[in-house]
Amino acid sequence: MSNAPDATPSEAWARWREDVDLGGYDERWAAMARAGQNPHGEADLVARFEPRSVLDAGCGTGRLGIELARRGVDVVGVDLDPDMIAAARAKAPGIEWHVASLAGLDLGRTFDVVALAGNVIPFVDPGIRSQAIAGCARHVAPFGALVMGASLRAGWPTTDEVDGWCADVGLETVERWSTWDGQPFGADSDYAVTVHRARSPRHPERS
Repeated sequence: MSNAPDATPSEAWARWREDVDLGGYDERWAAMARAGQNPHGEADLVARFEPRSVLDAGCGTGRLGIELARRGVDVVGVDLDPDMIAAARAKAPGIEWHVASLAGLDLGRTFDVVALAGNVIPFVDPGIRSQAIAGCARHVAPFGALVMGASLRAGWPTTDEVDGWCADVGLETVERWSTWDGQPFGADSDYAVTVHRARSPRHPERS
């Protein structure tokens, strides 16, 4: 695993973390489940690809990765925040968790799906967001996909910017929705969930 250039959190991430209690952060999702709402929309979408392996990139406290592992998927989680990784490891010690940056990431393997759920790229320092995309892309297996969800806000990456960074590393944008449950994306959408696949002949799309 390389020592990547985003080893220091971005200013936006540091401000967010100052206001977040990790126990309360996890309780938010538990409260959704108790209220009869589905806290696992990201996992449901990723599961549609029938992956055997998933890299949970920017995994936080492990909500997505733990749910996918419960469904029988081989999961590896990566996050720059050691406290979040500690929380994930405490909940699911059987999963492989790494404190690491995404820019320059090299785990020595690939995955059927690389998932970035929860504003991962917007919280990367603006100067190295393209490198973080590249770090994720190198872990996408043949026939695999990079699935990314993020809010669309002033000063945060646009869909065109993200699509461009993906194109630079050989990934083609093939699907986009405004929610993890597949609502249509439009000009007024404030959230984007996008699927990128490799354009290489070694990575033909599944039917």
